[in-house]
Amino acid sequence: MKIATAAYPLDPVKTWSAYAQKIETWVAEAAEQEAKLLVFPEYAAMELAMLSGPEVASDLEKSLHAVSDRVPEADALHVELAAKYDVHICAGSAPVYDPELGDRPVNRARLITPTGAIGIQDKQIMTRWERDPMHAVSGGGLRLFDTEIGKIGILICYDSEFPLLGRALHDADLILAPSCTEALSGYWRVRIGAMARALETQCVSVMASLVGEAPWNEVADLTTGMGGIFGPPDAGFPETGVLAEGALNAPGWTYAEVDLEQIAHVRADGRVLGRTHWAEQEGRDKRVTSRSLK
Repeated sequence: MKIATAAYPLDPVKTWSAYAQKIETWVAEAAEQEAKLLVFPEYAAMELAMLSGPEVASDLEKSLHAVSDRVPEADALHVELAAKYDVHICAGSAPVYDPELGDRPVNRARLITPTGAIGIQDKQIMTRWERDPMHAVSGGGLRLFDTEIGKIGILICYDSEFPLLGRALHDADLILAPSCTEALSGYWRVRIGAMARALETQCVSVMASLVGEAPWNEVADLTTGMGGIFGPPDAGFPETGVLAEGALNAPGWTYAEVDLEQIAHVRADGRVLGRTHWAEQEGRDKRVTSRSLK
């Protein structure tokens, strides 16, 4: 199957119809290329804040609430488009005020199938900026979604940098890493994390990025990145592990063909069997001794 991952710019859309048209244009383009999974970036939903006006969009707290209020409507749009174009969509993540999780927002991605099913995945570990001034909180635990196109896990941006989170998704065929990074160094931290998760889990990881400037919103006023799709550098995969990558800060889709049988093969009979041998680490960290070589 073909996967499409976005380098997505935020636009100051002023009407719901403009937003809906933009999303459909992106979805239609990927579907025309026969992609079956479309991945949008972290905080791509922040452009919904402008629908409440520039004063709201430019105020951090007001913009978080404004976007959260629009998420059900945005989800309905994505459900409609997933069915219309017969695709799975990882919608751009959004701050969501979930009363079951307290009075501060979680950073929530939604995986939407052509049948209208919606799976939610909340970010697990907050960045320094998300802790203060945003005061976002960790949401529900990790989930593995069993879909018609494989088992899919989502590690939102910073989460992809933590190997134990990746290990918890060791049965995933695909690990999605929607991201929002300001600096080039941030992009590379997430990319290195996504590539490491593909190596350890012997799966395919998919990184999407926000790109460009949105000075009207504090959450994503300046972003750097590109789309990328990665696998283990092993039998049947590219020697570099890079199946596809976009151009830095150039909006658009990046595509790659992914074969689930190839993932199963490398797990069963790769040149290395890291996923199988992972457990051999357990306990060895407790046997570290300190030796002086002065």
